[in-house]
Amino acid sequence: MVPATLEETPLTHRYVDLGDVRLHYVEAGSGPLVVLLHGFPDFWYSWRYQIPALVQAGFHVVAPDMRGYHRSSKPPGVQAYRADLLTRDVERLICEVGAANAVVVGHDWGAAVAWSFAMRYPALVERLVIMNVPHPARMLRALRTARQLRKSWYMFFFQLPRLPEALLRANNFAVLRRPFRLDPVRRGAFSEADIERYVEAARQPGALTGGINYYRALFRQGLGRARASIRPIEAPVLVIWGEQDRSLGAELAEPDPALVPHTRVERLPDASHWVHLDRPERVNALLLDFLADLRHSRATLHNTP
Repeated sequence: MVPATLEETPLTHRYVDLGDVRLHYVEAGSGPLVVLLHGFPDFWYSWRYQIPALVQAGFHVVAPDMRGYHRSSKPPGVQAYRADLLTRDVERLICEVGAANAVVVGHDWGAAVAWSFAMRYPALVERLVIMNVPHPARMLRALRTARQLRKSWYMFFFQLPRLPEALLRANNFAVLRRPFRLDPVRRGAFSEADIERYVEAARQPGALTGGINYYRALFRQGLGRARASIRPIEAPVLVIWGEQDRSLGAELAEPDPALVPHTRVERLPDASHWVHLDRPERVNALLLDFLADLRHSRATLHNTP
């Protein structure tokens, strides 16, 4: 069967009031819940290849615009983007859609939130899927090395007030457009129409500051507090890693087995940081294989008299 496209997939756009923020999300399908968390500079549309495949395979998919992005609330101040608030958004979203737990899938900053969510709310995580972001313990060690510090220069630049936003906005968002055109390995991973959708999302009042505040809040939290928040993750974890990532070394893909004992790592040598867009068919196949037993067990329970 040819997988349905996003245009052929019935999507519902919804909003949910979580108290301090109002999140926009798209919803489709029925079955076990899969929550898709995007990164920077992004929004729910990042999952345009994964949503149809998951829905067709029998999953209930929810893909939010995370706080600070696109159509969701953009609360002022760096402290509004602390890890505890970002993970609480996911917890409340899962409860609002009526699920007992979820498969949580994250890319880039969405993956960082997913790691943290699995440590803070272990009972809500059925499976965890991470794309091109290291486990926090691995990243903290990497930031002590000159090699990774050179790769992560932008994280330090983002600590400056206002200047990063001005640079990204300049010349009709020329700097923002550049990684969509240059980073992917697959030609056409981002069409010009796709890029315009990303730029339009970034034009929303407060959106650039909201996304950059994730980085600012991370640094203001302090490395000591970040280390203290690390807990073992017992849920099964799939790490999908595009090895041609310009910002993160491929050696960071493997989490510490003592902290994440049930991990499967799949490396894609012909994919960039945008692994799910560079190699969507391969990523979808890995996702569905990882979740196959979950679909089978739920179907069995559903059909039991």
